[in-house]
Amino acid sequence: MNTLAAPKAEMPQAPGAAHRPKLDAKPGPLTLITFVGLLAAGLLFTAWSLVGDVSSSGAPTNTWVPYILLGVALLIALGFEFVNGFHDTANAVATVIYTHSLPPNFAVVWSGFFNFLGVLVSSGAVAFGIIALLPVELILQVGSGAGFAMVFALLIAAIIWNLGTWWLGLPASSSHTLIGSIIGVGVANALMHGRDGTSGVDWAQATKVGYSLLLSPMVGFGCAALLLLALRAFVKNRALYEEPKGSEPPPLWIRGLLILTCTGVSFAHGSNDGQKGMGLIMLILVGTVPMAYALNRAMPADETVKFVAVAEMAQNALTRSVSTSLPALQPDAVRDTLSTYVRTREFTPAVVPALAATAGSIGEQVRKHGSLAAVPAESVANVRNDMYLASEAIRHLDKSGAAKFDADTRMRVGAFREELDSATRFIPMWVKVAVAIALGLGTMIGWKRIVVTVGEKIGKTHLSYAQGASAEVVAMITIGAADMYGLPVSTTHVLSSGVAGTMTASGSGLQMSTLRNLALAWVLTLPVAMLLSGSLYWLFTRIF
Repeated sequence: MNTLAAPKAEMPQAPGAAHRPKLDAKPGPLTLITFVGLLAAGLLFTAWSLVGDVSSSGAPTNTWVPYILLGVALLIALGFEFVNGFHDTANAVATVIYTHSLPPNFAVVWSGFFNFLGVLVSSGAVAFGIIALLPVELILQVGSGAGFAMVFALLIAAIIWNLGTWWLGLPASSSHTLIGSIIGVGVANALMHGRDGTSGVDWAQATKVGYSLLLSPMVGFGCAALLLLALRAFVKNRALYEEPKGSEPPPLWIRGLLILTCTGVSFAHGSNDGQKGMGLIMLILVGTVPMAYALNRAMPADETVKFVAVAEMAQNALTRSVSTSLPALQPDAVRDTLSTYVRTREFTPAVVPALAATAGSIGEQVRKHGSLAAVPAESVANVRNDMYLASEAIRHLDKSGAAKFDADTRMRVGAFREELDSATRFIPMWVKVAVAIALGLGTMIGWKRIVVTVGEKIGKTHLSYAQGASAEVVAMITIGAADMYGLPVSTTHVLSSGVAGTMTASGSGLQMSTLRNLALAWVLTLPVAMLLSGSLYWLFTRIF
């Protein structure tokens, strides 16, 4: 039964058999062979690379339990990206399919390929940005039972909600689902440790997500409607504003524009959303095989010398910036001071001395061993945690301005943070390839439900060429601008609302039952994901 069917009074003038794209065409044997081959190649390449990295690092193998957990966690993380592919990217291909710009099966393969490329060329900044939202104490102990509980809880919760909304044909946002899952784990972790639940959440980031959840549909709706009206005013070709005649493609320039924007949205989706899976996979790898992945073992010797020098200069600058003499902090107190500051953002006079002591300790550890690759197994986790705390503390101090550093100190501390990030924030090529294959192949599976909703169940008439072009152009530009300014805007929200805006501007009307379902899914995404992940985290901490 179609749960999104509108009441009879609102039934659309459904496109006839001649106008509706052939969505049920089965892929040929070559497509299936290619799909299975790429899937098998991706899994084999991942396993081969992982075994090679662990073997070359000399990590001891005392028990197979962490490696079993690692394998399960990697499959779940790649499963999230696979679901993300057929859930979110279906929005990008809906307009080219319903305007007959590309055949359905070719369109999803095309989109999957550019998702793949987008992941491969991504910078990794978003990957580590998503990690910064997680509770700091769990990041520092990610290899523990609580760390695995966190990763499993937030990924499984995101997959459950994505699959549920996909089954109903509702184009919800995977990004907001994952962020809601992270917030849920943070709240649950704080409550389980006797703290106020709000202390486990980065509410500044949560507020940004809330605003984007509210504003992105309005941006998509309004801008797409205005663009369609502008097209009507300046481009008088009537065929652009009518439903396609049979399976005839649009005029060449409109078809080219639709294919270009579909390509751009797919590429941007891969370069942005694919990084979320990368960040979580790196967190899993750091927790289970720190000897191989906690520190960038590929850093050359000359860079190591520079690292030590920059750490020493940062320590001296930080020490000079302290106006009053404070008693020396013990190593455990230093880490606790920085950890508390990163978690609460509450600045105290001890933060800068603790940061100076950490900079000195990190530089001394690296200098003593000669390179990051030579740091012994028993010290790797602590060195990496100190680097993470120092980098995050510097980020928050720079953002808040609480320490009031002079220009020279800011420069030296900023250079130190760059060195820290180059030592810890790296993504092996095999991780990118694995995520790219998962996202790209996911695009080619299960796309039909979301495509039908966007193409047929938002407006009361068939999507016209101009409507499809307007919605796609707005989505592509909005995503590009959002990436430039680091704003969490949803592709799903912008594109679906853009289609609704063009239907309103053209006077063809909207199916209100579908819009109510969409709005309900979008509003419920954050609280449901929070509830699911928090409950799963509590359950998994009892198991691990």
